[in-house]
Amino acid sequence: MPKAKGKGRRQKYSYNLNRKRLYRSARRRAAPRIACSHIRHAWDPTKSVAQNLAEMGLAEDPNKAVPIPKKLLVSGMEVESNGREQGNKIVRKPYVVNEMEYEASLPEKKSNTLSRDLIDYVRYMIQNHGENYKEMARDEKNYYQDTPKQIKRKINVYKNFYPDEYKDFIASLKQEKMDMQ
Repeated sequence: MPKAKGKGRRQKYSYNLNRKRLYRSARRRAAPRIACSHIRHAWDPTKSVAQNLAEMGLAEDPNKAVPIPKKLLVSGMEVESNGREQGNKIVRKPYVVNEMEYEASLPEKKSNTLSRDLIDYVRYMIQNHGENYKEMARDEKNYYQDTPKQIKRKINVYKNFYPDEYKDFIASLKQEKMDMQ
């Protein structure tokens, strides 16, 4: 059976097609990506970005929201003049700003944690070698071939991250030594 004519040939590139316009129209239709959950829940897709932000009490352009005052010197006195008068904007969704301010005022959680492997490594080194870092560097469990200074740094990090756990560990080591004697 014969092939369909013209299908085997490569198609020509159309130089007259405006691909930028096609790309822009596809981008315009897509909804904006909003990172903040408070804004995402209060967003109205039927309104523009400027209208949505104005209803929430947020600024679209920070330069227009807080203009830099121009100071004029008039007979030795400083006079501030604003280029624009601030219009009374109605904030219909003030809860968005209130929730964002509350979330920003919460204290940040400290997430200082070490891997379980590193903790076990440090405990093993202290248990078998005490404070002798050169001996720790020659130990067979020193897989990464850390230098004495690197091992000392790892032990100090462990001390800083888990001070109570470190004190308890040292106390238990002293107790074991006393029991052996």
